Amino acid sequence: MMAVRVGAYKAHYWMWTEFGNNPVSFTFCQGQYIKNVTVHDQVDHSNAPILFNVNRDPGEKYIVAPKSKEYKTAMAIIDPIVKEHKANLEPGVPSLNYCDAAVQNWAPPGCEDLNYCLTGPASKPKLCVWDH
Repeated sequence: MMAVRVGAYKAHYWMWTEFGNNPVSFTFCQGQYIKNVTVHDQVDHSNAPILFNVNRDPGEKYIVAPKSKEYKTAMAIIDPIVKEHKANLEPGVPSLNYCDAAVQNWAPPGCEDLNYCLTGPASKPKLCVWDH
C-alpha cells in the first residue's frame, strides 16, 4: 500500500518517484523537487506517513507538518482505517509481478508515418521482486 486518501487528506506510506540517480537535477517538471517526496529509491514512511491536504494542495507540494495539530487530527482518522483494512485484507496472487523491457518501448500507432519507431528488445518476462 503506497498511499491512502480519506476526505481532504492523503497519507503516503511509501514514496517512490523514478527520477534517475539525482532527483534534484533530473525531474520531469523543473523546480518540482520536494525533499523526502521526489525520491529515486523506495522509501518506507509507514511509521510517520507523509501527509498532504489535497483539497488545499492538489499538487501535493506542501507536506503537513508531522508535529502539527492538523497532522495529528488527520492521522487519528486515517490510522484506524488503515489498520482495519490490513486486518481484513485477504492477499491475492499479484497480477503485476512480471517485468518485461519489451513493453517499455516507444512505438505508438502512426510512428511509421514519422519514420520514428523504436525497435524494442525481444520479450523476456521475468519475475519482479518488490520490497514491500
